[in-house]
Amino acid sequence: MLKLPAKKSTIVQLQPSTFNLQPSTFKSYNFKSHLTSSHRHDKSQAMISYPEIDPVIFGLGPLKVRWYGLMYVLGFSATILLVQYQIKKFSLSRLADHCENLNFILILSLVLGARCGYVLFYNPSYYLAHPAEIIAIWQGGMSFHGALIGIMVGGLLYCKKAKLPYWQTADIYVVTIPIGLGLGRIGNFINGELFGRVTDVPWAMIFPAGGPFPRHPSQLYESLLEGLLLFSILWKAKDIQHQRNWPTGLMAAFFLIIYGLIRSFLELFREPDDQLGFIVASLTMGQILSFCMILVGSIIIAIRIKTRPR
Repeated sequence: MLKLPAKKSTIVQLQPSTFNLQPSTFKSYNFKSHLTSSHRHDKSQAMISYPEIDPVIFGLGPLKVRWYGLMYVLGFSATILLVQYQIKKFSLSRLADHCENLNFILILSLVLGARCGYVLFYNPSYYLAHPAEIIAIWQGGMSFHGALIGIMVGGLLYCKKAKLPYWQTADIYVVTIPIGLGLGRIGNFINGELFGRVTDVPWAMIFPAGGPFPRHPSQLYESLLEGLLLFSILWKAKDIQHQRNWPTGLMAAFFLIIYGLIRSFLELFREPDDQLGFIVASLTMGQILSFCMILVGSIIIAIRIKTRPR
């Protein structure tokens, strides 16, 4: 009778280094989003390497100049130059007299609105528990929708005090906003933040804070559509407005509606905020706020056309 050699039991010892998992991977990666994918991704599937650019351009002691901050400066500068161009082109002498003061108020309103919007819309529970950090804007956390509310309110108050025509002034400034938006999204891309959802498109990228899976470079989508495309539409529409004597306020309304549509669409590719996720069904906070923009823009058009002097 033949005796078969007994099978040796094998004990596989797994070392932590085998998986090379870091705590930050779990913190930043949205497993809910990944589980909805029909297949898994690995690093080799990313066709384009993410260009890891140092967010800090240069530093002088404790002072650091960052790309994101530079984008804000360039956006403000572009707005000031284009507003001055329109003032000369359309002979807006009253606005010219108040331009510098109004620019200061709008910049201040933008920063305050952007920060307050982020605190209220995107992370209220955290800042309720840590109120001292509300003013720490250098740590990040700015909301476009909050910034928009800020400049609308700040501009309205200044125009009322200076007796400037609000809707005419709003039209002049609003057509320049997409430039700052486009530049700001490039700043987000350099920072490796606000990245897109997991995907297998050939131009997907692996972001340092986005886990080991390829994602949509949604910041670049936003820069092109919210920035370049929207600016092109509004800048052309502005000339048509003056040629056909459209009522003032329509450029502001067009901005609200077109941006709202673009942002709502692009949110389909952008990873929802970790602390919020999806608000209602598959809707994100960005989509809900953008729907509100579309509604407000439509109301403005109806009111401005109805109340236009005959």
